[in-house]
Amino acid sequence: MRFRFSASVTASLGIAAMFTCCLGCCGDSGSGHIPLKEMPTVQLDTHHMGVWGVGVATQKVNLNQVPLGQDGNSLVLRHDGSIYHNNEEKNRLPANNLPQEGDVIGLTYDHVELNLYLNGKNLQCPASGIRGTVHPVVYVDDSAILDCQFSEFYHTPPPGFEKILFEQQIF
Repeated sequence: MRFRFSASVTASLGIAAMFTCCLGCCGDSGSGHIPLKEMPTVQLDTHHMGVWGVGVATQKVNLNQVPLGQDGNSLVLRHDGSIYHNNEEKNRLPANNLPQEGDVIGLTYDHVELNLYLNGKNLQCPASGIRGTVHPVVYVDDSAILDCQFSEFYHTPPPGFEKILFEQQIF
């Protein structure tokens, strides 16, 4: 599976993908894991609702253990509006703000809090708890279809946030 900046994620069986080497230049199919730099934004367009989740995860996350959020290596919004980390519900979207088919879900992460947006509106539903270097992560099941945008967003990111940048080492 290969993702680019505008990636489509589709599955009929459970599948999870960590967007690491797949962002930017995907050349070697898996050799380089690129962690997030400060203030990234990701937007997802929900074309077909099924079972899905999106958030951030460390490299140690078990991508075969869906739904994510069952251990300390992932912090994810699940399709039912719950936000899980370490098998604990950290927060929940208000019932009147659950994503529906065609909605755009935005995420920002500032190395402390994961914040969620629905069609450009802040849901005021932050979650935290994950530690270490994280990467954007998404999973789908039950024929869910999510389009992931890592730049050229549908809605303007909040002040201080922009497209995903990659950490770089300066020698």
